[in-house]
Amino acid sequence: MKIRLLNAWRLGVKELLSLWNDKVLLIMIAWAFSGGIYTASTATSQELHNAPIAIVDEDQSVLSARIAGAFYGPYFKRPDMIAGSQIDAVLDAGAYTFVLNIPPDFERDVLAGQQPGIQVNIDAMRVSQAFIGAGYIQNIVLGEVGEFVQHRRAEAVSPVRLVPTILFNPNLTSSWFGSVMEMINNVTMLSVILTGAALIREREHGTLEHLMVMPLGAFEIMLAKVWAMALVVWIAVGLSLYFVIEGALGVPIAGSIPLFMAGALLQLLATTSLGIFIGTLSRNMPQLGLMMILVVLPLELLSGGMTPRESMPGPVQDIMLAAPTTHFVSFAQAVLYRGAGLDVVWPSLLAIAAIAAVFFVLSLALFRRSLAAQG
Repeated sequence: MKIRLLNAWRLGVKELLSLWNDKVLLIMIAWAFSGGIYTASTATSQELHNAPIAIVDEDQSVLSARIAGAFYGPYFKRPDMIAGSQIDAVLDAGAYTFVLNIPPDFERDVLAGQQPGIQVNIDAMRVSQAFIGAGYIQNIVLGEVGEFVQHRRAEAVSPVRLVPTILFNPNLTSSWFGSVMEMINNVTMLSVILTGAALIREREHGTLEHLMVMPLGAFEIMLAKVWAMALVVWIAVGLSLYFVIEGALGVPIAGSIPLFMAGALLQLLATTSLGIFIGTLSRNMPQLGLMMILVVLPLELLSGGMTPRESMPGPVQDIMLAAPTTHFVSFAQAVLYRGAGLDVVWPSLLAIAAIAAVFFVLSLALFRRSLAAQG
């Protein structure tokens, strides 16, 4: 066993040297855990921010001017005043997300109690802004109209007073959530790609046959690729967590980073084994890319990182319990967001370790069978 582990060590060093000479993969790893995380967490904001809006003021009254002046940053840009004939053109061009059309005699009808309507045109191709912004516009318009009629801003008296308490992300900053989830997705994607590509590269260059004639077994070859690629991604995760997520994005980490890194190591054992499995089934890089779409994307989409598992159908929730990403997302959120300790997350760690062991054994059996078929 000592000799086999030593062989795995030497082969793993060879994998690291091969990766070091592959500048494209190195750039991809560096970008995925730096600029990729920063861009994904800041460019896809879920809050309403600087939404472009235009107003058609056909009333030209004090009330319509108050409504127009109620839209300001950071939620909306300063409204542009346009003519009614321009509505279709500016929406077709994508110049504005919202266009309000205040009809003639609006103020007079409001004071007469006739409940006039304001037309709100929304470019629903910008889905997140359209959904959130419609509610903002309704509240702003109703607030201004109510204050104008009653000469004071009055709120409806409710028999129940709700006091919201927002935990773990009090400002509802989407980058706090998005950055960590993007890093978790990259852990899965990069570890599978690197190990699968390393195996296929051996096959395409003919070096796999060279290894087969040496006194090496499938265990040493597979273990070398698993530990080498897992180490690269694991180091990238640590650097990304410290310099990008905590540093550049200012995301507060509530829990223990060493505990998270220990869980990430178990996750990498599972995903690198999965990469060997996919690499064994694939005969070339294009096939590996197609297999990635079929395997990795469902793991990321259904793991609970993008949508809560509770909102998914029951059978999907049960099936995804067999995926390591499901338990890793739950573990990472508990540690990094809520500050959970080992006494809370040990079931997730145990599940990841069990799944990783199963993946490793299955991948080793398939890889050994593949080598035997080639021999």
